[in-house]
Amino acid sequence: MPLRIYHTSDLHDHRGFAPRLRTLREHAPGLLFDCGDSLRGSQTVYFKNEPIVAEMDAAGYDAQAAGNREFHYLFGLMAARVRAMHHPFLCSNLIDVRGRPLPFSPEITFERDGWRVRLFSLLVVQYPERSPWERIFGWRFLDPLEVAQRFAATTPEGTTLVVLSHLGLRVDRLLARAVPRLELILGGHSHDTLHAPEYVADVPIVHAGPYGAYVSRTELERADDGRARIERFELLPLLPRQAAS
Repeated sequence: MPLRIYHTSDLHDHRGFAPRLRTLREHAPGLLFDCGDSLRGSQTVYFKNEPIVAEMDAAGYDAQAAGNREFHYLFGLMAARVRAMHHPFLCSNLIDVRGRPLPFSPEITFERDGWRVRLFSLLVVQYPERSPWERIFGWRFLDPLEVAQRFAATTPEGTTLVVLSHLGLRVDRLLARAVPRLELILGGHSHDTLHAPEYVADVPIVHAGPYGAYVSRTELERADDGRARIERFELLPLLPRQAAS
């Protein structure tokens, strides 16, 4: 059976999409992921109430990546954001140098329809590793390409490796060249809309665009070499265009 994956990014608190996503997945079931920047808050601005969190939970997201809108420099505020979510929240290149338990997971594995999918996520770096800001906030940003290479080196054959990238399209192209073991890059951050997957080093890159105008739907099949290949791809309208401006 094919593996079907839906994906959004950079929603920025544009709401009203949950019924549409539920209908799409009732007719064509699949995993549903988001690549970050769903909130109206930011790295420095915190809102106790983020209505889009309930919308995403109602839509039934299977996992969400940290974007720079979900990240907060203050550990406690980022932890509070994650606690409000009822879906898995991922970030693979962010650690705490003070040893505090992280409020998010570095990865998650799904078993669906005979597929084993290893999913991880990459957040755009906010300051260099070992910056003085580490001593102030406790967060350390790891190099995204090095983290992806470690995931590639530890993912066994037969497991499909997918990344939720909040790095932007330009860096996603570098990521594909550096880590050809990746089988799908679902991207965001740069607000690019790709109406067809872009291939770099035979790695497909998918960007659905911002504000919930579209959701991507990617159907993967296994090729003779065991790698996942895109069999079908669509960008499906999600929110009315006037609501996504």
